[in-house]
Amino acid sequence: MKLHLTRAEGRYLVTGYGPGWVEINEARHETSLILTPARLITPWEAGSFDALAAMHFVPVAALAPEVLLIGTGTRLRFPHPALLKPLIDAGIGFEVMDTAAACRTYNILMAEGRNVAAALIL
Repeated sequence: MKLHLTRAEGRYLVTGYGPGWVEINEARHETSLILTPARLITPWEAGSFDALAAMHFVPVAALAPEVLLIGTGTRLRFPHPALLKPLIDAGIGFEVMDTAAACRTYNILMAEGRNVAAALIL
């Protein structure tokens, strides 16, 4: 799916996505990544849902977003609560959804000026 959103200069936007890829500011990425309006961290070491570990959320917690959107791939899967301990300890809210929904939600929250981050598993 191709998304169209008014460009926010100097910010990272999801401009498209599909199975196994996401487009950030019109550049295609095929590895899992962490995204904020000001930063793009690629690759995110959590390459797959089954490989998720608590340590994968430590770099996200260091970014101190208000809310983290966790995109779990092509289908919605919930990580074990123990894996989310770095977020809970840092007081960071999180929402779990499939990666496509996380992309759409990220753009909406970013456009509202929210301090949002997305951890996207591709």
